[in-house]
Amino acid sequence: NNQAETGEIKGHYLNATAGTCEEMIKRAVFARELGVPIVMHDYLTGGFTANTTLSHYCRDNGLLLHIHRAMHAVIDRQKNHGIHFRVLAKALRMSGGDHIHSGTVVGKLEGEREITLGFVDLLRDDFVEKDRSRGIYFTQDWVSLPGVLPVASGGIHVWHMPALTEIFGDDSVLQFGGGTLGHPWGNAP
Repeated sequence: NNQAETGEIKGHYLNATAGTCEEMIKRAVFARELGVPIVMHDYLTGGFTANTTLSHYCRDNGLLLHIHRAMHAVIDRQKNHGIHFRVLAKALRMSGGDHIHSGTVVGKLEGEREITLGFVDLLRDDFVEKDRSRGIYFTQDWVSLPGVLPVASGGIHVWHMPALTEIFGDDSVLQFGGGTLGHPWGNAP
């Protein structure tokens, strides 16, 4: 196998998003049978009940649940009648998941730094103090509800590393894809 030849571990997030909870669970079971450690779910298109169902299955069966936020911009970028991502992030934390695309502050999916850090803290910290400058309008005590790691992805590459580690710290996932592979040097050493 490739890992034995190169010593590198490769992975894939099998997308379990489906039209029914039953089909979604079948896909998660299939992923587990293949030995895939992480499944992915589009929690907004799939729905919160489906996400909670998949989250429980994953926790009970030793799988990580990566959350994609497909369709979020249709909901959270409508200034007059939308739902801010901070609210969607809280709903996701209550629904369940291990990590979610959160924006980057740098790169292709750049967002406002303080606002992004505000909802990143709401995702991963147990206690978040009220801070209107970061979009946190009241103190949030999550008690024992598990956190969700932010995933920075979207046009990021190695030159963003200093900024990304300063912004997100150690408790995050940095996902390098097209921003790295599209660079003239690619992922060559």
